[in-house]
Amino acid sequence: MYQALYRKWRPRTFGDVVGQEHITDTLRRQVESGRLSHAYLFVGTRGTGKTTCAKILAKAVNCEHPVNGEPCNDCPSCRGIDSGAILDVVELDAASNNGVDNVRALRDEAVFSPASVKKRVYIVDEVHMLSSSAFNALLKILEEPPEHLMFILATTEIHKVPATILSRCQRFTFKRILPADIASRLGYVAESEGLNLTADGAELLARLADGSMRDGLSLLDQCSSESVIDTEHVLASVGLAGADETAGIMDCAVRGDVYSALSSLDRLYSGGKEMSALLDEMLSLQRDALIMKLAPKKCAGLLSGSYETKVITDLAERAGKARLMSWLDITRASLSEMSRTSDRKLAAELCIMRLCCKELAPDIDSLRERVEKLEVSVSNGAPLSAPSHAKNDEARSSAPKAETAPAVPATDTAPAETEEPYAEEPEALSEKSAEAPPPAADVPQEVPASTETAADGDVWQSILSAAKPEMDIPPFLYLSEPQYTSAEVRGAQLCIFMKSSFMISVADTPAVNAALKKAAENVLGRTVTIKFSVQTEMPAQSEDKLDRLARFDNIRFE
Repeated sequence: MYQALYRKWRPRTFGDVVGQEHITDTLRRQVESGRLSHAYLFVGTRGTGKTTCAKILAKAVNCEHPVNGEPCNDCPSCRGIDSGAILDVVELDAASNNGVDNVRALRDEAVFSPASVKKRVYIVDEVHMLSSSAFNALLKILEEPPEHLMFILATTEIHKVPATILSRCQRFTFKRILPADIASRLGYVAESEGLNLTADGAELLARLADGSMRDGLSLLDQCSSESVIDTEHVLASVGLAGADETAGIMDCAVRGDVYSALSSLDRLYSGGKEMSALLDEMLSLQRDALIMKLAPKKCAGLLSGSYETKVITDLAERAGKARLMSWLDITRASLSEMSRTSDRKLAAELCIMRLCCKELAPDIDSLRERVEKLEVSVSNGAPLSAPSHAKNDEARSSAPKAETAPAVPATDTAPAETEEPYAEEPEALSEKSAEAPPPAADVPQEVPASTETAADGDVWQSILSAAKPEMDIPPFLYLSEPQYTSAEVRGAQLCIFMKSSFMISVADTPAVNAALKKAAENVLGRTVTIKFSVQTEMPAQSEDKLDRLARFDNIRFE
């Protein structure tokens, strides 16, 4: 009868255990010297050798002919423990025996001496699943057991084990097995089993095992149907897209090519690839690229090893820190959502769309990316914001002149302009310049008498309230804070003063200008233009706190 590889190749001695030398050496010396504890606690992630070491330790303490602390695996005790014929070595699953009655029954039978071996050993797997009352029932016998009794507890969640249990045990922490050690062991097992496992296939299986030897052997068993087990066969058997496909999708995300990215996703889905595994691969590449961007000189030991350094470096340079962080948040949220939905392909498609289109990303992430671009421009000595705002100011300053010109009475000059345009043009221009005030006055005393100040009449607040539904949150927050922004209506122009050029870069966008212009024209009842300016000192407020309180009908001053 065929036996799974992880069962067939389970280590039988401490020397066969891979990657846990700091534990196996200690246990071997304790067995050899006879300085054994009555209770052990093995902690670690799945597939790292906790239960295996517990069984080896149970054989070693009961072996009739131990060799340097190792069980001989040949005496009746060792053979009986391996086959399960010796009932004095009991393996319990705390997940299904977690009640106080189960622990009481264990405690009652533990006082009896072993029948055929030196020590009665209880191996309790997943001990954190015991209830509080079961832990309390275990405390006394765990603290003062009989001479013939030994407890070996194993858990993957140490934080769920009470401190009263921890203080009564010798604790050994099993670490994740390194991919190189897993690959070496897989190569040895494959050679012994007559499997043609290539070096790149063993490395890929080791990375997929994620520090678990049992997972690595199970994956090897899953891929053992082919004559040659290489990278392509492993990817096809496990249902992964592969590094090239993942890098191609992320390249489409950088370029904003939604069609190509969705086409690749559809092809992978039709080929039977698992959507959650694809997002996991994308998450790993995004994580490696962000680490490469933040710590390019010291990140070699932190990378996953699934992608070439050139691919990671290229993605890090093209995407940038802010966008990579946004991608990580989007992909993680999509993975979490995928576990709760039945249409996994739709969840993956929505994730791809958000990665490719900046407009679909959360506002805070888009703002962070824009800030990063501004910082890069300033650090490179190319202050692009100042020239662009200067051009915008010139364009806005010239616009009101064209709009206010028809309002000037020109009944007498119109025919003359038609007959002799060149002779009358200087006079007409002089009349216009004399009658129409400049739209953007730098000196406050030159503002016409009809100027409306937002601080005096709540005009600015009315404009903001009307424009709020059509504005994004970041620009509205800057515009609505008095310490950052003030505004004045000067003739046919709404002048907005902001504290810094960065705030103007956030607020001075076509969408915000259109919303403010529409709202201002509705509030003021005439055509206006919008002008943003940097002003270090905000205009003084014309009313104090008492004036503001006087607006409320229920407040009286005496």
